[in-house]
Amino acid sequence: MFDKVLIANRGEIALRIQRACHGLGIKTVAVYSEADRNAQYVQNADEALCIGPAAPGLSYLNQTALLFAAKVTGAQAIHPGYGFLSENAGFAERIEAAGLTFIGPSAACIRTMGDKVAAKRAMREAGVPCVPGPDSTMPSDDASILAIAAEIGYPVIVKAAGGGGGRGMRVVQEHTELLAAIALTREEARLAFGNPELYIEKFLGHPRHVEIQVLCDAHGHAIWLGCRDCSLQRRHQKVLEEAPAPGIDSALIAKVGERCAEACRQIGYRGVGTFEFLYEDGEFFFIEMNTRLQVEHPVTEMTTGIDIVQQQLRMARGEVLSLRQEDVQLNGHSLECRINAEDPSTFMPTPGLIQRWEVPGGFGVRVDSHVTTGYRVPPYYDSMVAKVITHGATREEAMARMRLALSEMIVDGISTNIPLHREILDDPAFQAGGVDIHHLERWLQQRSPT
Repeated sequence: MFDKVLIANRGEIALRIQRACHGLGIKTVAVYSEADRNAQYVQNADEALCIGPAAPGLSYLNQTALLFAAKVTGAQAIHPGYGFLSENAGFAERIEAAGLTFIGPSAACIRTMGDKVAAKRAMREAGVPCVPGPDSTMPSDDASILAIAAEIGYPVIVKAAGGGGGRGMRVVQEHTELLAAIALTREEARLAFGNPELYIEKFLGHPRHVEIQVLCDAHGHAIWLGCRDCSLQRRHQKVLEEAPAPGIDSALIAKVGERCAEACRQIGYRGVGTFEFLYEDGEFFFIEMNTRLQVEHPVTEMTTGIDIVQQQLRMARGEVLSLRQEDVQLNGHSLECRINAEDPSTFMPTPGLIQRWEVPGGFGVRVDSHVTTGYRVPPYYDSMVAKVITHGATREEAMARMRLALSEMIVDGISTNIPLHREILDDPAFQAGGVDIHHLERWLQQRSPT
């Protein structure tokens, strides 16, 4: 058990975790860089410590500083949020070695699921459907590589085993391009991830990105909380998410959800996690698991009524999961728009002083943000400044509420991508539901005057 948590993150997720802790009577320690000194959650924390200058490598990624901050404040647990060190197995090990609780899965689980090849092997063993292709790293000889690709069938995709965030991957249309693509991707992977290992699998042409949220305790209980559709992406970064994924048979989702929960039981997973799938032609194909809280968790909270962050804290405390699968009731539909400090046309970041900040409200509207009037958006971190989330009895109602919410939101002083979200909501293909992961980029190209 712990009663004081150090939040090793910043921005809206630091505030979200802080609120969940305070709701459970847990004290919080906010750590901050010099750039985040005046943030709202820093003022609201029970204790706050500056851990370094603005650069993430000298502050939020400085493991020694974070562990020292926990020691001097008496925090018994560390919550990593998302991004930064949230999926760093070495950090999880250092926390446990210091006698503290890492609010997340074991280092072993992070390692297994962080290696895309090992993850695929573990999922196949648990009966989770996977993208066609071997669950092993690529052999070294050219003849074997060409034979594997021929067996899978072109087009194929070459991926970094330790990759993520859309980097270290290359689509190959025919066998004459394969070996050159592998050489390029291997060097990319070595430089970006320190791991040159690659794997190869079938490239799906028009898939959707559908994911399933799981909750698991340390006592062998695991449940799944419906699904989310995160297909609206630009450069592999999600822009808008919704729950549930429109137009997919609920019996199929339940079947895949049960396999995900069973996989968690088999690998001894603890905490929250998300299974990410490509969905095409009525079939699910596992691509990876996120071993952390995700940006889009609110749409699942809105459709289940379950506070995922509080559940995460309870499970890290060693509590038995109080929910059973039959307790999970999915109600209505929810959308989340990521509001970024960026130009809505060029996507260039727009850090600076926010002179006026007014957020929407009303029934079925939620805004997760650390921003207030007078806040200065720093240029050093991710550009997201808020998440606007709506819920309705139907998808149409959730979209209508989102349109109204975006029309009420006022941000003066910097540009944001609110106009982009308004346009997306008016796109007939998005309104119909079920667009693929390439839809937004195609739509942006058609919209662009160049």
